[in-house]
Amino acid sequence: MTRPPVPPFTLETAVLKVRLAEDGWNTRDPEKVALAYAPDSRWRNRAEFVDGRDAIVAFLRRKWTRELEYRLIKELWAFDGNRIAVRFAYECHDDSGNWFRSYGNENWEFDEEGLMRARHASINDLPIAEADRRYHWPLGRRPDDHPGLSDLGF
Repeated sequence: MTRPPVPPFTLETAVLKVRLAEDGWNTRDPEKVALAYAPDSRWRNRAEFVDGRDAIVAFLRRKWTRELEYRLIKELWAFDGNRIAVRFAYECHDDSGNWFRSYGNENWEFDEEGLMRARHASINDLPIAEADRRYHWPLGRRPDDHPGLSDLGF
């Protein structure tokens, strides 16, 4: 299975790959999101290690059960060959209505078919008041005219 764009990345294809990843995660559909990863993909997400698509699906199901009204923005940081580095921020709330903005960085490595075979994520959570939210689009894909991370000053 090929998942364009494929490496080696150019600025244009790296930016597109990042936006496609953001769009996928904003669906909050674990099965759909997992298709972007190699069957034997390895993750480090915070202090948790995840191996393979089945574990990715299980991880994402748990994540989006806890992180309600999840909205994410990713931005390209750097790229070279088959690797991309991104920074991101997402907003969500827990089942008690406590809002958070989580900031992080990810390092991605892709196979020749464009599937992500490695993902290393470092994430910090910041409690925020609901009034301090900056992501107000309807659940799903971020509209093209919505500001990105740099535009928002994040």
